[in-house]
Amino acid sequence: MKKQTAGRDALNDLAPEFAYLNDDVLFGDVWSRTDKLSLRDRSLITVVALISKGIFDNSLKYHMTNAKNNGVSKTEMVEVLTQLAFYVGWPNAWAAFPILREAYKEDTSLPSDSLFGLGEENKAFEKYFVGKSYLKELNTKEAGIYNVTFEPGCRNNWHIHHVGGQILLVTDGEGWYQEFSKPARKLHPGDVVYISPEVKHWHGASKDSWFTHIAISVPAKGASTSWCEKVDDDEYSKLDK
Repeated sequence: MKKQTAGRDALNDLAPEFAYLNDDVLFGDVWSRTDKLSLRDRSLITVVALISKGIFDNSLKYHMTNAKNNGVSKTEMVEVLTQLAFYVGWPNAWAAFPILREAYKEDTSLPSDSLFGLGEENKAFEKYFVGKSYLKELNTKEAGIYNVTFEPGCRNNWHIHHVGGQILLVTDGEGWYQEFSKPARKLHPGDVVYISPEVKHWHGASKDSWFTHIAISVPAKGASTSWCEKVDDDEYSKLDK
């Protein structure tokens, strides 16, 4: 986490000890304990605490922006406020929504926002996808590296990588990864998925969000991919519930 200086910037001349506690203890020592609780979870907890106490000043905007930077999507933050309305008060949620809008104003959820750009519509593999996807080649020497973008609700069929596996690096949006006979895993920017050879799996966007990952093919002689049946619509529809 970036070193905090807000306490010293605002209060060092008046309350240096308070400034020290804010910058070095709270943000330095407590927030840095990511082995106990991730920055993403700490951001969510802090936003919930501020809204619950009726605090809607710049500190809430700061922590909402911090939550966004730590991987909390706009969709998730809207859902947080919706649930909070029933527990801490409808007016509190109403008051927080304009701050959420400001904090996430650059989060357009458009595919062109992805780190490496959208690329071309993935016509060559469209028969193996439900919905529309886009593909951009980043590297084809030694290891194949591709930027893959899924529109909301798009996912690929179950498939298996033979001999060589695959690595997914999530860069934008929200998505899912699932191995056969295992629970689906929700994916957010910063997540990494290693897919072993011969493991049947699928990946794709959540119902309400664009989703982008970098797909890296692990080099292996004789590597290939077998495409299987599509993901069951009913099972997929239950994932975000």
